[in-house]
Amino acid sequence: MAKLPGMTVSVTHLYAGVPVTDRAAALKWFEVFFGRPADEVIDSEALWQINESAWIFIDEDPDRAGHALLTLGVEGLDGILARLAAFGVEHEPVETYGNGVRHVVVLDPDSNRLSLAEAPPADPLASGRE
Repeated sequence: MAKLPGMTVSVTHLYAGVPVTDRAAALKWFEVFFGRPADEVIDSEALWQINESAWIFIDEDPDRAGHALLTLGVEGLDGILARLAAFGVEHEPVETYGNGVRHVVVLDPDSNRLSLAEAPPADPLASGRE
């Protein structure tokens, strides 16, 4: 449970929303993106559990669609991109930052930006260094 400085409320879970224009079409696209159907559907929202305390949901909201900015930390970036490509999902070029993080932007059909970031592999020799 993370406590934020200056706050008396503790943040225990994250629910990040992605507004879309067409819920049915977005549902199919996000099933490909996550590699599985939604974990829950509640009224008009479809939710994917990212880990034990984080969820991403889509909701039909045409006026706000296309403005989401999400970055997901992942492992196995090349495999994820290959799976997406097999379903015709394109992405921007993969960038490698100075700290070794590999980053790529994937746009959904509404142009919401879903970034994937993969940390460099840990250096097993670095654990004993100071």
